Amino acid sequence: MSQCLYSNPNFSATLPISIIISLEYDSSSSLTCIYNNNNNTLPTTMRLSKRHFSPSLSLCLSVFSSGSRFPGKFHTRRRLINSSAGASQLCFKSSMEEQRSSALSDNVVQFHNVGARDGCEAPHKWSSPGGGKKIDLKKQIFCNRSLNMRSIIAVGFDMDYTLAQYKSETFESLAYEGTVRKLVYDLGYPSELLEWTFDWNYMVRGLVLDKKRGNILKMDRHKYVKVAYHGFRELSKDDKVDIYGSSLIQDSFDEPDYALIDTLFSLAEAYLFAQLVDFKDNNPEKIPKDVDYARMYKDVRAAVDLCHRDGTLKQMVAKEPNRYINEDTTIVPLIKMIRDSGRSTFLVTNSLWDYTNIVMNFLCGGRTVQGPHTCNFDWLQYFDVVITGSAKPGFFHEESRANLFEVEPQSGMLINTDNGTPMPQVGDPSPKILLKSKGKGCRVFQGGNVGHLHSLLSIESSSQVLYVGDHIYGDILRSKKVLGWRTMLVVPELEKEVELLWELRDMRKELILMRNERDSVEDKIHHLNWSLKFEDIKENDRQEMLSALKDLESKRDQVRQSHQQAQRENHQKFHKVWGQLMKTGYQSSRFANQVERFACLYTSQVSNLRLYSPDKYYRPSEDFMSHEFHLLPLD
Repeated sequence: MSQCLYSNPNFSATLPISIIISLEYDSSSSLTCIYNNNNNTLPTTMRLSKRHFSPSLSLCLSVFSSGSRFPGKFHTRRRLINSSAGASQLCFKSSMEEQRSSALSDNVVQFHNVGARDGCEAPHKWSSPGGGKKIDLKKQIFCNRSLNMRSIIAVGFDMDYTLAQYKSETFESLAYEGTVRKLVYDLGYPSELLEWTFDWNYMVRGLVLDKKRGNILKMDRHKYVKVAYHGFRELSKDDKVDIYGSSLIQDSFDEPDYALIDTLFSLAEAYLFAQLVDFKDNNPEKIPKDVDYARMYKDVRAAVDLCHRDGTLKQMVAKEPNRYINEDTTIVPLIKMIRDSGRSTFLVTNSLWDYTNIVMNFLCGGRTVQGPHTCNFDWLQYFDVVITGSAKPGFFHEESRANLFEVEPQSGMLINTDNGTPMPQVGDPSPKILLKSKGKGCRVFQGGNVGHLHSLLSIESSSQVLYVGDHIYGDILRSKKVLGWRTMLVVPELEKEVELLWELRDMRKELILMRNERDSVEDKIHHLNWSLKFEDIKENDRQEMLSALKDLESKRDQVRQSHQQAQRENHQKFHKVWGQLMKTGYQSSRFANQVERFACLYTSQVSNLRLYSPDKYYRPSEDFMSHEFHLLPLD
């Protein structure tokens, strides 16, 4: 018997192990469902009238043999799986956990309406009795490059915006307000800035700041600027072409003239930069003439660094972590599952030990600096190695000569090490503090480089490591490009993105049809123009062709206007200014291109890993080139 997991978004089944289902469609406009429990020799038959199936119900039955077709108004998924000759069979294999935990009686088939979309229960840890079921699209892990988790012996995590998801409306506002105060009180900017407010929804990742011109850009994977603003003023198409499309050599859009907004930490400073550009343009007398746009950006960065250096932000987060960080009770079960599978776990963060301990206490135990449950070091049991103050991305260069210090958790004292081995102090060859660090528990370090980490975890090959982070440049690009680590990028914005993609799927089809219609009308216009120019045509025929040409040009303008309006509406559904995160027009965005190039896996939350087996073989979907795509039907 061929066995398959039928994981269509619109269909789920709760069945005892080894149940065979046969679906037959007959001329009486009804569907016969024959399902046979192997523990029962008698088959059970259920007839469903066609009226039970509304147009919005999709069974996605793609299991019929190549010689048969399933008539009627049913949407089919083009996925081939083995079936026996004659009546097509759909086979399910249920895990033992599902069999034990099922509250439903035997011989139950559930059909889910497409309107529910996910058709699945609340997420479970993969290894729990309720796990191993269909995963909501928003929680799925997407694969760019094949990754067999059996080859991974160590899984590492970044902390900020990976394990710890900050609340944009509070944390980014805090960062913004602190930066503004530094600009006014430390760098001499006008006091009017103190009255400014921050719209934390305005900026998105993947943008590029043009420091010299004061522009904010969104470009496609080929580095063509598709959306551009000067401050908060949108640039016209002609302006974009004049500035970024008229040179013989394409701009690289890299440092030092450009700043890349690839981390959620950068959204507040990008918004403040746009405000300063507008302020300078509208109030030139209030900004010294020698302070240009590039200087303003440099000052914003300096103000941000001052906030981090004096601990302004972290002190506030430490006092009320629940105000600035999302609680996530799935972090500990996730890490336990990874460790139970026999793998090492490690944490590499740019934050120093004191702040790391506060955040991880909150995430792993709900503990805070003040309150009934105060901070301790219990969370260290979930890791083999913790490296703080890592100075990524420099950390990923093995030739980096950064010293590795061991951190004594209680005091925060740094201890000299020789590649991780504690060094005896002069005059005291075996101090107690070093003996304590030689235990089997987690060891905490500061600084060092990736070579130290490999040595501490006994890693022989870089491809044995999976690292999970949120920053394309700081976490993913360097670890992948320089080391060859396997990588997973956390993209919180993905949840909203995939939800909207589902909701707008019909609009996307309409856009494709409208674009095809534009192409068709324009082709006819080109053909008539060519004929009128080069062919010997009678006068009567010429007049008819000119009249037809005029009608086609009018239709072209109407279709183009309708298409552009529909594109704009679709664009604004995702974001009122910047549109879809992973797209710019019909092309992948610069951000999407980087995700595809450097992230083996990507997902919306790190905790989504718990929904999959720790030994899963992740496989990418098939790549399509343009000539292949156009051979596929729209539905």
